[in-house]
Amino acid sequence: MKKNTYISLPVIKRLPRYYRFLGVLRKNGIEKISSNELSRRMGLTASQIRQDLNCFGGFGQQGYGYNIEQLYNEIGKILGVDKNTPTILIGAGNLGRAIASHMSFSERGFDLIGVFDKNEALAGQMIKGIPIRHISGLYNFCKDNSPVVAVLCIPEDSAKEIVEQLVNLNVKGIWNFTHYNISADFPSLSVENVHLSDSLMTLSYQLNNKD
Repeated sequence: MKKNTYISLPVIKRLPRYYRFLGVLRKNGIEKISSNELSRRMGLTASQIRQDLNCFGGFGQQGYGYNIEQLYNEIGKILGVDKNTPTILIGAGNLGRAIASHMSFSERGFDLIGVFDKNEALAGQMIKGIPIRHISGLYNFCKDNSPVVAVLCIPEDSAKEIVEQLVNLNVKGIWNFTHYNISADFPSLSVENVHLSDSLMTLSYQLNNKD
């Protein structure tokens, strides 16, 4: 399906929400939905939903609404959840282990193929059937397996050196759980930053400014 050349980041960030809400409707056996009903469920305006989906060609039918199965599958294709992008995770501490253990990478278009840590004591331990490797083996592993994405769960002061190595190994995207500003030094990389503390402080603001 033909889409606009430029899609704004806010629109892109709403696509996973559409996919998630439609997935729930699909599991509940609902076959179609209007933009008005979808807007009520998601807390968006119907106009916003139509504008977002029109960026990718539009999927609704006048007087019918959206076919949930079709829209779910089309948004999944746009997001690339039908891909198996080779992915590695660096940093097998508490956060890294939790992400590797509980994130359903394969359902979101990624194939977790390797986990690395600098702690030699962790080498050989398994996370969801994947052995933890020492970081010294990163170069050879990447040369042999060509990962496209890396998940960073390491201290900020270690991040720049690792990212530079990953760039040299042709990694194209980073899911960044560090506070290191990757894009400032490596603007060609695709980066998604996850700052859990920022989210928690946003909640704090909401709690303390309800009036």
